[in-house]
Amino acid sequence: MEIIAWVGFSQGLFAAILVAAKRERSVSDRLLSAWLSLLSLEFLIFVVDYNTFGYPLLSSSFLLFNPAFYLYVNSLVNVSFKLKWQQLLHLLPFLFLEVFAYILRIPYDLKNFFMVDSTFWFRALFSISSVISWIAYNYATIFAMLKHRSTIVNEFSNIDGYKRIGWLFYVVISYNLYCLLLVITSALSIFIVISIPLTPMFNYSALLFTVYIFGFYGLRQTVIYKTPVVQPVQEDRYSKSQLTAEKKLRIKNRILKYFNEEKPYLNPELSMDILSGSLNIPKHQLTEVLNTEIGKNFFQFVNEYRVEAVKEQLLNPKNIYSIEAIGYDCGFSSKSSFFTVFKRITGKTPQEFRDFDGV
Repeated sequence: MEIIAWVGFSQGLFAAILVAAKRERSVSDRLLSAWLSLLSLEFLIFVVDYNTFGYPLLSSSFLLFNPAFYLYVNSLVNVSFKLKWQQLLHLLPFLFLEVFAYILRIPYDLKNFFMVDSTFWFRALFSISSVISWIAYNYATIFAMLKHRSTIVNEFSNIDGYKRIGWLFYVVISYNLYCLLLVITSALSIFIVISIPLTPMFNYSALLFTVYIFGFYGLRQTVIYKTPVVQPVQEDRYSKSQLTAEKKLRIKNRILKYFNEEKPYLNPELSMDILSGSLNIPKHQLTEVLNTEIGKNFFQFVNEYRVEAVKEQLLNPKNIYSIEAIGYDCGFSSKSSFFTVFKRITGKTPQEFRDFDGV
């Protein structure tokens, strides 16, 4: 067990240093580096407790990981996110319970966890606080991630993995499975009086796995939003719009003319920022016109043009390029996104379209 703790401490500290040393550091990177440092510190505290008291003390680090993970996710998906001193309030439950755990020297002993004694009130408070923290921050984190998924379609024409932050969804699922297993093993130890000596090892092994996951993906994760974003369309969002019907029509015609003549969709890096700069029209006005006048979000609008360009080349008997090369030539940034979007719009794969509709 002590070996796992030392490995976790060294790996967590090493990962924190690597993230902090990234060439282009963002607020998200600083938060992740701080969190990895705290994870490594948790391993070190376990070793110190074990060598000092002969047993590990009850740790309230669970109350620290939940808000830390929420703040990290929020810093990735919320362009207006900034570090503020008020966010330190998230640490209060952790600090309060951690200090009392050391003052009372409460051991990590599930067998006698709910035994009525002088420290029963603390263990009950610890349990309730942990469950509330898990539910509240988990809900807030998932809500922020789902909101992000509905926002990126109005910002980018190609949505790659780092923009989808799909790895975080897997982490959330894994984390919740870990919490459920922790609850089950703890309940078995507490209520059915089954001795499960592996529970502390299970907890710290899971923490070690967390260090590896966040160290690996955190190093690869880049900044998603570099400028303020336009929020996804809602039915009543534009009820107080300043755009007149005439101005909306002019903007719509400019967009269509620009796409038909200049073909900006061939640029795989095309984004709402680039389109706004090219047309000299504010992003929020472009989004409003796309949503209300054309009835599409930015991602749908651009990729329909790309699919039409692909279909035109597939139907050209003189075209000697591979299907994948045609996709790249028409503005798609990856083979997977090309095939997915094409199938979604046409109901066929590019190969099926070429075989049945082409030459």
